[in-house]
Amino acid sequence: MGVLMVIVGVFVMVLCMCTAVLRWNEMRYRKKGLPPGTMGWPVFGETTEFLKQGPNFMKNQRARYGSFFKSHILGCPTVVSMDPELNRYILMNEAKGLVPGYPQSMLDILGKCNIAAVHGSTHKQMRGALLALISPTMIRQQLLPKIDEFMRAFLSNWDNQVINIQDRTKEMAFLSSLKQIASAESSSVAEQFMPEFFKLVLGTLSLPIDLPGTNYRRGFQARQNVLKILGQLIEKRRDSEESHKDMLGYLMRNDDNNRHKLSDDEIIDQIITILYSGYETVSTTSMMAVKYLHDHPTVLEELR
Repeated sequence: MGVLMVIVGVFVMVLCMCTAVLRWNEMRYRKKGLPPGTMGWPVFGETTEFLKQGPNFMKNQRARYGSFFKSHILGCPTVVSMDPELNRYILMNEAKGLVPGYPQSMLDILGKCNIAAVHGSTHKQMRGALLALISPTMIRQQLLPKIDEFMRAFLSNWDNQVINIQDRTKEMAFLSSLKQIASAESSSVAEQFMPEFFKLVLGTLSLPIDLPGTNYRRGFQARQNVLKILGQLIEKRRDSEESHKDMLGYLMRNDDNNRHKLSDDEIIDQIITILYSGYETVSTTSMMAVKYLHDHPTVLEELR
């Protein structure tokens, strides 16, 4: 009986301590003007629920608090807007009282020079450099022919095989982007580059806790390896003085036609950003497109 009472007492004490900690964390962020919402645990916040539930986390919070609520995700106090009109206002009025913010893990791993981390004149310069890569002429003459050629080669050996479509679409999204960036060297660096890039992506979606074995530590180490690979690639191209009609070639141009000259560090961070921004969205969308076309053969027939 005495042992049972001790166990119950410890349980009640732990429960009271957890309740007190959660209450204290909520009070820290109960400031005038902030929207409703929960902040979860100190440091960790609601990161576990966010990563585990995915889009359902946002849907559940919206059902409880509306389209504008606060949370604590990936180590950062966060205000989430799921209101289209408000999002449009924020995007149209950047630098007028509101500037984009990103989790610390993402900023650390994608680099301080990436276009998502800079503002003002620096952002304008980098945006101009990137927009020059996707002009209508570039898309028509360079990007689309290379994508078509790559996809035909990539799909050519799928016949009569069992395919893990999730893994293959991730591989497809990465390799296709890498070919656009460094067409001549994409095959030679892909084997070394790809596993490091996948670790880098996982690191951006983690708590910024720099401990051995964490996704953040692995992601940050992967960034160092990626910097080395891309740095060597830039040096090799600069030594050869050969002209390359790909994204890296255009970013490295040092002639009068290039109005948006970037340093090597800026070029590398933009390359990482291009790979990162296209990887998750393209791979997921492609995977779901294949799944739904398989599940609805009449739709597939209409497309054909």
